[in-house]
Amino acid sequence: METIKPCLNKVVKSEDETLSDSKRSYEVFNTFLIETRRKIHQNAESGWLEFQTTALVAERLKELGYEVKLGSEIVNLDFVMGRPSDKIVSEAIERAEANGVAKSILGKMDGYTGALGILDTGREGPTTVLRFDIDANDISERQLGSHKPYREGFASKNPLAMHACGHDGHTAIGLAVAETLMQRKSCLKGIVKLVFQPAEEGVRGAKAIVESGVVDEADYFIAGHIGFGVPKGGFTANTTQFLATTKMDVVMRGKASHAGAKPEEGTNALLAAAAATVQLHTITQHSAGLGRLNVGTLRAGTGRNIIADYAKMQIEARGETTEVNGYIVKRAEEIIRGTASAYGVEVSIEKVGEAVTSYSDGELADRIHQIASKCEADLIIYPEFKLGGSEDATVFMERVRERGGKAVYMIMGSEIAAGHHNEAFDFDEGVLVLGLKLFTEVVMDLNG
Repeated sequence: METIKPCLNKVVKSEDETLSDSKRSYEVFNTFLIETRRKIHQNAESGWLEFQTTALVAERLKELGYEVKLGSEIVNLDFVMGRPSDKIVSEAIERAEANGVAKSILGKMDGYTGALGILDTGREGPTTVLRFDIDANDISERQLGSHKPYREGFASKNPLAMHACGHDGHTAIGLAVAETLMQRKSCLKGIVKLVFQPAEEGVRGAKAIVESGVVDEADYFIAGHIGFGVPKGGFTANTTQFLATTKMDVVMRGKASHAGAKPEEGTNALLAAAAATVQLHTITQHSAGLGRLNVGTLRAGTGRNIIADYAKMQIEARGETTEVNGYIVKRAEEIIRGTASAYGVEVSIEKVGEAVTSYSDGELADRIHQIASKCEADLIIYPEFKLGGSEDATVFMERVRERGGKAVYMIMGSEIAAGHHNEAFDFDEGVLVLGLKLFTEVVMDLNG
């Protein structure tokens, strides 16, 4: 691959020459970006199961000269949420090994996914952390000729795992950024960290990595996403209105009995869960902001003539603020435990995902908007984008902000074939070069 000119924006004579040469240099990565994105797309892996993706990232970072940490080295095990069973994890490891991942690198992960690349320039300067999510959605990809990944032969090979949100593109961008920054190392100061985060879907992965201390010394934190309804050619670094959220799995256990002959001997977990579901949707709103609660699934029972001794509910709460979300969660737990007691069943509540509310730092967003307008003249800069959803990058953002740093979340516009988390999702791969330019130029400005 042709390489990007080191310190390009510092050695050319004019702004016009900078823009022209920079554009040509970044576009030599186009083939790499598309091929890497498609390879990851074809081997889609759900949250906490991204062993093959983690290995691909780690091997590339090592080749480029980064200090690399993997899996349990960057995950605080006390804060892991929503990790699949040991059996499912073992099957994912076996699949990765069957697909050529070395036992040595799998062993270093120690059963956990995610990678961290560290570029220490050896010169005094700020610490900037970039975050790229690597996990897929739990959905089967559309198998029709109208769907480009299927038509062109890079649809997911794994059942119930599909990159239906663009994280394959984020990971490809991250690896290209890693290369451009290493090529410009002599022009950088301070430390740059690239976090390739597992389990963003379900907001399960960020907390464990944050609690390992990865961003505790960060002056700047930058994450981003493609699509989200922003059209092609659009961009913003000022993303706001992240909703706080908590995901819970609730299990109720009763006593089975013959529904006809001995119904009085049973305790009905299904009925308890159904009653709780109705009551949960009556939680009063909070004056501090809007809130939402949804019982997404309720699975119970084994047969029509058996009193159900088991029921499982998957629930999520969301709040316009962390305070509102906390209020909804507290009331939900009270309702669930009270209903279980009333119906005489045992109950357990497990938190399997969590994110807080956050916002992009306005001053840093303005600075990035200025950088973006210079490196991509035709870019449409949106002064603000209200997300209205949840993202666990907010856990990173708030930790950095608590320690005096600044954080932003960028949106890079792209045409998409279907909505995020849809079986027909796909995006315009032209956005990959844009993402590479923006992340690289921002770091060159902050650490240059």
